[in-house]
Amino acid sequence: MTEAGDSQLSVDRAIADFRRGVPVVLRQAEDTWAVALAAEQATADSLDRLRQWGGATTVLALTDSRGRALHIKPTGHPVILLPLADNMDISIVQTLADATTDLAQPMRGPFQRARRAPSDAELAAIELAKAARLLPSAVLATPDGEAAAFAARQGLLVAAVAAVAAFEDRAAQSLRPVADAPVPLAEAENSRIVAFRPADGGIEHLAIIVGDPDRHHPVLTRLHSECFTGDLLGSLKCDCGQQLRAAVAVMAGEGAGVLLYLAQEGRGIGLMNKLRAYRLQADGFDTVDANLRLGFDADERVFRPAAEMLRHLGFAQVRLLTNNPDKVAGLRACGIEVTERVAHSFPANAHNEFYLQTKKDRSGHLL
Repeated sequence: MTEAGDSQLSVDRAIADFRRGVPVVLRQAEDTWAVALAAEQATADSLDRLRQWGGATTVLALTDSRGRALHIKPTGHPVILLPLADNMDISIVQTLADATTDLAQPMRGPFQRARRAPSDAELAAIELAKAARLLPSAVLATPDGEAAAFAARQGLLVAAVAAVAAFEDRAAQSLRPVADAPVPLAEAENSRIVAFRPADGGIEHLAIIVGDPDRHHPVLTRLHSECFTGDLLGSLKCDCGQQLRAAVAVMAGEGAGVLLYLAQEGRGIGLMNKLRAYRLQADGFDTVDANLRLGFDADERVFRPAAEMLRHLGFAQVRLLTNNPDKVAGLRACGIEVTERVAHSFPANAHNEFYLQTKKDRSGHLL
């Protein structure tokens, strides 16, 4: 079954197909489109199918940061395109997409790159891979004919390029509270959790409300990106678990506060990719270079979900508990008044000292 492609739902379904290794038709117009496949989920058969559909138009799309890690000369565009040469089999495609193989296979290239600018569909394929929490790379082909007819013949989903570009912002705008319950916490017994879900049924964000905050005054607030390894397992590689529990304790000490627990693991790249970044850090790369080498930005998080949650909860002004100036600027850009930045740092340990120093030196954290 194909989908009209203009809706938020079509993108949500396209994300699911990308994660399953199923190609998706990305349409700008009926005669301007491409069929895309997540490189990470490609197989020898699916790669051959794209070659058959696209012939010489078939390309591997990588982000500029991933290209630089592979010593591919920049083109001035955020996405670079490598024509899928005959000798580029599935193993080569997947190792080009996955930075954790770089040190094991250092002698690759030189690569021929397309000198043209990426199409809107090729840009959308990278955004779709990111939304699917996959490595930001895709194989694309441009068959002849019209998008809808091709998709119908092949049984593929159609998603509009514009809908992909707007997906994250629309999801944030559609967040609504769906559950609310008191949950006494070790650091703050008078607490409750409000769960928010976007209209497309995607992943939920949580608000932990400590006490009974006054909506008429700036509320002590923390934006906390979920961290499975730090929050739940007590990993020593980061300070996330300390920040989480201490933030709740500080709020309890002041009598009230709001902690937004955001589904933005690994600065927005997802848990699987965070583990890949950890693998690169074990090889000697710092936390910023690890993300860039994987093909992501140093920080992929957005602040619209947090702003929308605060608005639903009735808070327009906050005292933000953070060491990250980008969070202050991000909330302000989304219409939330930040009246004060409240420092929130902890001593380093032997495992996270380099990580914290990198956040200070390269990401501008006030530590």
